[in-house]
Amino acid sequence: MLGSTHGTLTTDFRARVVACGEEPHAAVHSMAAAAAEGDLDVSGRPLHAPVPDLDRFFRPRSVAVVGASDAEGRPNTGITRQLIAWAERVGARLHPVHPTRTTVFGRDCFPSVAELPEEVDLAVLLVGDPLPVIEELAQAKVRFAVAFASGFAETGAEGAATQARLAAAVERSGLRLLGPNTNLNAFEEFREDLEGPAIALITQSGHQGRPVYTLQELGVRLSHWAPTGNEADLETADFIAYFSQQPEVGAIACYVEGLKDGRSFLLAADRAARAGVPVVAVKVGRTEAGARMAASHTGKLTGADQVVDAAMRQFGVIRVDGLDELQDTAALLARARTPRAEGVVVYSISGGTGAHFSDLATDAGLSLPVLSEAKQAELHTWIPDYLNVANPVDNGGHPVGDWRGRKIIDAILADPEVGVLICPITGPFPPMSDKLAQDLVDAAETTDKLVCVVWGSPVGTEEAYRTTLLGSSRVATFRTFGNCITAVKAYLDHHRFAASYRSPFDEAPRTPSPSFRKAQALMRPGHQLSEHAAKQLLRAYGIRVPREQLVTSAAAAVRAAGLVGYPVVMKASGARLAHKTELGLVKVGLTSASQVRDAYRELTDIARYEGIELDGILVCQMVERGVEMMVGVTHDPLFGPTVTVGLGGVLVEVLHDAAVRVPPFGEDQARAMLGELRGRALLEGVRGGAPVDVDALVEVVLRVQRMALELGDDLSELDINPLMVLGRGQGAVALDALAVCR
Repeated sequence: MLGSTHGTLTTDFRARVVACGEEPHAAVHSMAAAAAEGDLDVSGRPLHAPVPDLDRFFRPRSVAVVGASDAEGRPNTGITRQLIAWAERVGARLHPVHPTRTTVFGRDCFPSVAELPEEVDLAVLLVGDPLPVIEELAQAKVRFAVAFASGFAETGAEGAATQARLAAAVERSGLRLLGPNTNLNAFEEFREDLEGPAIALITQSGHQGRPVYTLQELGVRLSHWAPTGNEADLETADFIAYFSQQPEVGAIACYVEGLKDGRSFLLAADRAARAGVPVVAVKVGRTEAGARMAASHTGKLTGADQVVDAAMRQFGVIRVDGLDELQDTAALLARARTPRAEGVVVYSISGGTGAHFSDLATDAGLSLPVLSEAKQAELHTWIPDYLNVANPVDNGGHPVGDWRGRKIIDAILADPEVGVLICPITGPFPPMSDKLAQDLVDAAETTDKLVCVVWGSPVGTEEAYRTTLLGSSRVATFRTFGNCITAVKAYLDHHRFAASYRSPFDEAPRTPSPSFRKAQALMRPGHQLSEHAAKQLLRAYGIRVPREQLVTSAAAAVRAAGLVGYPVVMKASGARLAHKTELGLVKVGLTSASQVRDAYRELTDIARYEGIELDGILVCQMVERGVEMMVGVTHDPLFGPTVTVGLGGVLVEVLHDAAVRVPPFGEDQARAMLGELRGRALLEGVRGGAPVDVDALVEVVLRVQRMALELGDDLSELDINPLMVLGRGQGAVALDALAVCR
């Protein structure tokens, strides 16, 4: 198995070590060093994301603009002008390059990069075909290049082949390339008068980053913008890894149309999680139509959305649906301090507003604790007794207009169970709304708890909103209930995740287990295993199967039934046999020798009639009481082996109630998978049923994960269904299994 994947893994690793600034010929040496240091997992894949040194990309000392122009009416002229302004802002020396011009905008122009007076850090390619320029850049020892040209993978198979040639040339050159099919967003002007943690922005479509970029006008700082385009070389994962190590970055906001490589993305997300830097992402492709559009735009695989969603959640990436949610959630996570408590209190001047917001917040999973009787009594010092102050807190309106308003806010924030105060102001009502906004801002300056305001006016020009609320770096201001709830939930979830995060890559197996060696002998490349052989594979990994014997005669079946113990189940077993029940190839509850003989003849007759080749008939122990589950392994084109657990039997096909994870993962994620199932109550016992052995189920999931990691690409598919989970302390038994070898 290791030998069969080594070539692919070496190629992938070479691409990654170039990200660290190494020359391509050093890749094999780097891989050997990584293996010696234990930095490769059991299948030979890296366990840590390299952090590319992109300092000279964002802050180059010298820049070459290849194809520079100052001829009016030409597209390159406007781009050249913008690049000159950008170079002046970042303190870089800019050199125009054009074969037929001697000057561009009054600057000396050179016929080629080779004739520049100094080495350059960054070359911006304003040419239709960047491929012929790459070798010239490599000879000139240029570190980074940007290609704006389109017509690559986003156009179809022919364009994808052209992009592959470009990527190969870049890999040979040792430089790093942004694009192709990118734009000028990396060279935008960022406000330098804003303070506090910043948002770093990554987009595969430039226009989709505009809402986040304009947050600067609301006082939110941005530090970087990486428009990755088609990602022939530099990809979203590279920028996540880099941004997570920058001290000024408080959150990373991403618009992702498709992932270049699932493993690289998870390693980068892991690095961000280790650093405690939240990553918020819009990932398109939830629907078939969205996936088609994403492919036409950037030429990426969008990936099975359920797997993408689970993988992001597994590594703490906060997935949101809209650009408005992206900007609001990223802004809150970048600026808010660590929560002191998870309790949320809704404070309003209207009982209706408070009730409405509280319903939405509770449905979203936020915790709205009932305030203590002592706290309620304190609030009633300033709020009439007939109003509800248990949470939500309704002040009736008038107290916000005088000295009582600030007292109420301070009292709520002083409660140790409260970590977040949310005040929805559905519309302006001066002067009370002005006083309320100012009290909230003043209180926020004196507390380390999160204060949020929802300013519901559609106008947005009010002084209380534009000056008071947006002028505060301590109050998080939103325009809609939904965005506020989404952001606050993400804020609490992120900090809970960060506080307990342990990288699964640290615990990933480095060497094959004894089980792997046993399993290898059972694999049949290119074939589906019979049920009997698939169960032997499970046995090799310590997964319990029923007592059973494979027989080839009726007499042997009777003897096997006596050894297994009545009642028994009899099943046809063959290498190409699936869906046995539908074909009548399963007999259940046989209690006598005569029934066993009759069943044997019937099963073999059906197989003969259907033209099914058998390796024998299985005589199995009958296991009746428990909850039927399924555990399986499939291959995702982006992430490789994935592990699925869900309700078993026919329910998995009818209800599609399943949870997915990408190995490696630990026991906490295995248990979290069970918590995501709609039918999880069955495991706890319903209608008088006893709870089942959840610990045993978790252990099976972890053992299957080990199979997925060790057998890797050699195991194309594994389906344990049903896995009968017995009563607490009694274990779990794999009643049927299907395995397909690649």
